[in-house]
Amino acid sequence: MKKYDYLIVGSGLFGSVFAHEMNKIGKKCLVIERRNTIGGNIYTEKTENINVHKYGAHIFHTNNEEVWQYINQFAKFNRFTNSPIANYEGKLYNLPFNMNTFYQIWGVKTPEEAKKVIEDEKKEYKTDNPSNLEEQAINLVGSTIYKLLIKGYTEKQWGKSCTELPSFIIKRLPVRFTYDNNYFNDLYQGIPIGGYTQIIEKLLEGIEVKLNTDYFDNKEKWDNIADKVLFTGMIDQYFDYCYGELEYRGLKFETEIKDTDNYQGNAVINYTERKIPYTRIIEHKHFENSESEKTIITREYPQTWEKGEEAYYPVNDAKNSELYNKYQKLAEKEPNILFGGRLGMYKYMNMDQVIEEALTLTKKENNMNL
Repeated sequence: MKKYDYLIVGSGLFGSVFAHEMNKIGKKCLVIERRNTIGGNIYTEKTENINVHKYGAHIFHTNNEEVWQYINQFAKFNRFTNSPIANYEGKLYNLPFNMNTFYQIWGVKTPEEAKKVIEDEKKEYKTDNPSNLEEQAINLVGSTIYKLLIKGYTEKQWGKSCTELPSFIIKRLPVRFTYDNNYFNDLYQGIPIGGYTQIIEKLLEGIEVKLNTDYFDNKEKWDNIADKVLFTGMIDQYFDYCYGELEYRGLKFETEIKDTDNYQGNAVINYTERKIPYTRIIEHKHFENSESEKTIITREYPQTWEKGEEAYYPVNDAKNSELYNKYQKLAEKEPNILFGGRLGMYKYMNMDQVIEEALTLTKKENNMNL
């Protein structure tokens, strides 16, 4: 007899939702976590009365009412609206691209004027079959917006020139002909009052959790402790990179406490020049309007990922998708191993999509257990 029904590798949102749901129907779960904190990348930590998003800004947004109701069981959400600002060579522009942005760039005041400028630029540079991201972006929004607000930011994010990146990465770009700085179109949006860690704590209530525990240090032991394993790490690592390494992007965070109560006046400011090495500065107190005499900022630096480092998101281009499909076929031959999350499914997902996928998997497991 195995000691547990499920071993869950990783205490991020996917693993924690799955563990919570299986625990509810009486399944015995053990969660192991390599870090010394629970919650994966949504972990928040209170410093100077400010909930600091330790691994980058996490803003919950969704159109899925079921997911919204689900997450609201575990925390009360505020009405935070994500309205980032772009800084290019010291000038500020509103995001996403909207009438405020177009006024700041061209001085146009009506949707008709803005559409004409953009259409004229698109005609001038039109390419029938864009061969790279640069051509695709200019086809969609024209050369000025591309140069000011897309080019440098995208090149930093991917670590490659836009002319080297495939066109399908940017299938569309949100262009709004209204004076609306709300970045997301989703019906529901907010930040949990008190941070994200409390959500994970409630999800994992009554479930055994072991921190500072690396699955790969004793894989044979962990595989034999439970009937099934849910693995939320990198799928290629699970299979010992037998087909080669999938590509990921890394991130580096530089966080500092500032001796002022307001550093930049906004939660997120993007730096869209290539020569500035970080993509954005986050000022955490603005997520919850935290009362504090100080403020805390984080600079976010995209990094080339190397084996052994923390992987933050997959590079879903054609080459990597083909390689992932090979690993996926291997996974299908392992009925007692489940894969989940961004790294286990090699798929960029927002938090609501992670919850949706985890709930889908729990329903599938429940049906198999009937």
